Amino acid sequence: MKSLQSVKFKDFIQLQRGFDLPKYDIVTGPYPVIGSTSVIGYHNQFKVEPPGVITGRSGSLGQLQFIREKYWPHNTSLWVRDFKGNYPRYVYYFLKSLDLSNFNSGAGVPTLNRNHLDTMELFIHPLSDQYRIAAILSAYDDLIENNSQRIKLLEKMAQAIYREWFINFRFPGYECVQMVESEQGPVPDGWEIRKLGDIAEEVRRNVEPNMVHSDTPYFGLEHIPRKSIALSEWGFAKDVQSTKHQFIKGEILFGKIRPYFHKVGVAPVDGVCSSDAIVIRPKKSEYFGLVLFCVSSEDFVSQATQTSQGTKMPRANWNVLVNYPVVIPPKALLDEFNNIASDMVDLIITKIFQNANLRRTRDLLLPKLISGELDVSELDIRIPEAEA
Repeated sequence: MKSLQSVKFKDFIQLQRGFDLPKYDIVTGPYPVIGSTSVIGYHNQFKVEPPGVITGRSGSLGQLQFIREKYWPHNTSLWVRDFKGNYPRYVYYFLKSLDLSNFNSGAGVPTLNRNHLDTMELFIHPLSDQYRIAAILSAYDDLIENNSQRIKLLEKMAQAIYREWFINFRFPGYECVQMVESEQGPVPDGWEIRKLGDIAEEVRRNVEPNMVHSDTPYFGLEHIPRKSIALSEWGFAKDVQSTKHQFIKGEILFGKIRPYFHKVGVAPVDGVCSSDAIVIRPKKSEYFGLVLFCVSSEDFVSQATQTSQGTKMPRANWNVLVNYPVVIPPKALLDEFNNIASDMVDLIITKIFQNANLRRTRDLLLPKLISGELDVSELDIRIPEAEA
């Protein structure tokens, strides 16, 4: 194995604070504005050419991002101004191995001071091995990204089908069905208007964290993404203290605090969740697809927002939402939609667990590769010329 080289952090890379950009200056544009953890907006100007490596500077520390496009690093982040001849993807993985969150220098707000890193002694690989290590680890990240894109596509397809069938009434065979008047306006003949409470119910299974296994999955509102039914991240019961709600795989979690955040997802596992989420269960299995895509629709979330109670922390009220009107098609059409929706949700959940396994394997490999415990010097891995 080629020996690792000892260098000071300041001789490995140069970090720089991101650029100031008031919120009102974040406008629609092609260039992402990168904050401490993610894209926080877009701008019509950029500050840095790719490739880029960013970590949180203020608030959230140590969350590394690899950027492949022109971007604006926000002042809540630190970005790599100079890679000093090192391979950018390797730098990204190397910094992940350091766990920069351990270098907090802030008293109140967590803060990463780049000057505190400069004298740290590092052991880095020669450039040829940097390529190999980055190629191995990025292969996992590329598979994860492909699965994530597939999940997004499945969601869009399912939501589009729901809108076409249940909002626009362009379902299979709609040309042969007459529209008739109802209290909600014209609906296809043979369809009926019901209330959400007729086909779905809130489930309250209160439980103390010490009553369930410590490794039981826990979903707080922070784990529920905005405008996505795919719940791909969660914590564990051992990390929470107050009373929670139990839920079963396939039940729906609806974030009731500030419902305009649009946090609605389908549980991929059995677990416990924050009491700030409503656990929704269809009363019959054939209602699953209809209930899921109804309560995750823009119209329903808008209704939940308009009828929420409270000023600073508005909360959605299930006892009000049960009156939300739902159109129910004949059983054959309902079953057809439910089969389509259920198959897509099953595939989404499969992709979620594939990504979890990929992340687990990548995270096991990363410290072994970066430390030199695993020798890559003899591996025949070709790096594309554009990245070399």
